[in-house]
Amino acid sequence: MSGLSRLWHFEFLGNELGEWTIAVAVFLVTFTVLPLVKRVISAQRRREAPGRHGYVALDLLGALVARTNPLFLFGVAVWLGARDLDFPGRIDRYLNSMLVLLFWMQAALWVMAAIRYAFRLRRQRAGTELVETGSMEVVLVAIGIVVWGLAALLALENLGIHVGPLLAGLGIGGIALALAVQTVLADLLASLSIALDKPFGIGDFLTIDDCLGTVEHIGVKSTRLRSLTGEQIILGNSDLLKARVRNFGRMQERRALFQLDVHYSTPVAALAAVPGAVREIIEATPDVRFDRCHLLRCAPMTLQFEVVFFVTNADYRVYANAQQSINLRILERFRTLGVVFAAVAPTPVRLHGPPDATAAADSGQRRLL
Repeated sequence: MSGLSRLWHFEFLGNELGEWTIAVAVFLVTFTVLPLVKRVISAQRRREAPGRHGYVALDLLGALVARTNPLFLFGVAVWLGARDLDFPGRIDRYLNSMLVLLFWMQAALWVMAAIRYAFRLRRQRAGTELVETGSMEVVLVAIGIVVWGLAALLALENLGIHVGPLLAGLGIGGIALALAVQTVLADLLASLSIALDKPFGIGDFLTIDDCLGTVEHIGVKSTRLRSLTGEQIILGNSDLLKARVRNFGRMQERRALFQLDVHYSTPVAALAAVPGAVREIIEATPDVRFDRCHLLRCAPMTLQFEVVFFVTNADYRVYANAQQSINLRILERFRTLGVVFAAVAPTPVRLHGPPDATAAADSGQRRLL
């Protein structure tokens, strides 16, 4: 047997040197090829145009590749290289434990990457990327706890650790913990309900009982509003779901109603011309849709016209500008038509003080005479 052959069959740590050489070669090739494949897929994902056939599958594959941990690639290379090697029992157990933990860690990362991609794709198709971000993060936190918990339990099961007694202990402890922090859990479940039902989003203007403000943050326990006067309002999520919430952020148009009080001295012909004049004024105002104008009430002191119109822009400043323009033009038109606004004068109040002492004495003297 030649010297090279003896060297090839030389035993080291229970394996021949030739087996060690093949194992190292497989490890180096694998640890070199896998990162190259990862970079190729990422580059192809960046070059692919959205909307093309197969783009979603390639984009999802790219998202999974981007979340692939280099430590996991190292573990795969070690596993492929060491398959044909024999190790002592302790080393074999350590190596197997490391590979199991790396696999389930990477599996959890892939699952979370796929879930995040599904949420992102849904937001893009719905066109609500910014509004739902805070809500979806709450859901992702809850899903992440479940995914990582399952991955840890499966890893322990693969390592030969029976998780049945552990789950029983965790169940009893979980019940005790839930009773101790039931208020926090109520807010957490309420945040999940807000995230799934989406009654409002970040940037919406809300009226909640006597609180008014714009949503700044939707958290796990509370929701924060910025009020009109500048301070921050913090509301518990469970309390928020119990309240009546008026969401002005999703208002498509604003309904406006106002009343015109006209004096009884106005001629009937002028009164009949009021609805047409008001309609003409409102229809000439931008971002406004006329609804109606009627003489609905003959009150004791005034004739009351009720006017209703819609502002097609939800911005309050647009409504205020439109109402101001309509009011000014109505004042101008009513003067032309001879319509007199009613001005109910307040009833004069007469104050009677105590009688003057001198006057009372003079009056008494006159009565005596």
